[in-house]
Amino acid sequence: MKIFLVVVLSSLIVSILADEEAPPDSALPSLTDTPAAEAFINSDDVAVIGFFEGEESYGYKEFLEAAKEVKPIPVAVCSDKEVWTNYRIESDTIAIFRKVDVAQENLRLSDAKKVDADGLTRFIKMNNIRYLTEYNQVTAVGLFQSQVKTHILLFANRGSSDYSALQKKLGALAPDFSGKFLFVLVNGAVKGNARSLEYFGLVSRDLPRVGLYDSDLDKKWLMPKGKITKDGVRAFCQSFLDGKLQETKEAGEPEAKTEL
Repeated sequence: MKIFLVVVLSSLIVSILADEEAPPDSALPSLTDTPAAEAFINSDDVAVIGFFEGEESYGYKEFLEAAKEVKPIPVAVCSDKEVWTNYRIESDTIAIFRKVDVAQENLRLSDAKKVDADGLTRFIKMNNIRYLTEYNQVTAVGLFQSQVKTHILLFANRGSSDYSALQKKLGALAPDFSGKFLFVLVNGAVKGNARSLEYFGLVSRDLPRVGLYDSDLDKKWLMPKGKITKDGVRAFCQSFLDGKLQETKEAGEPEAKTEL
């Protein structure tokens, strides 16, 4: 019995010490100057900073909870006013920084009628627009709210032999057209994406294909059938920028404007 108690107590002590040494789950990096903030923002396609006066600020606890739900998106906090000024922050604000469209999306907490962890999680996920963004009901909102109105769409069936290779090709090409196109991955194997395929006159068995949608012109085009290469997609993009693609026939039949 004594041996059993010693083992139990030893395990309990080890557990307590481990808990004391480990950082709390809620701990986030704290940015104390502009160089640190710049390095953090440049660390990924998307980065999130919570600009708070302190831990007692309105929405701070909810922000920590949301940060747990949006991994692996990098999230940090900042209370340094010099950094605030550099990013035009005037009051407690959650800011999302994106490379793909050179955007800073701000949620000023004093303007929010209600702040909860679920709402902040949705705000972050909605604005998680990357060099190659997978289309879903949440990211669709951020895609269509972006100032970049032309989308390059890779229609491919997840699980197909060429899915990963195509994903890498377009992901590597996207930075070359930063601020000009949003590159979007549409998984044709998802039943809910059938409407997006239909908009381009496609069905799942037609994939993979690459299309282009311009919301300002309300027009869409498809790359010709065949092997999808990085150079081919680059030429397709450049054709649009040069105004040549606009002169070609639009993909499918004309129809009323709709979101993908």
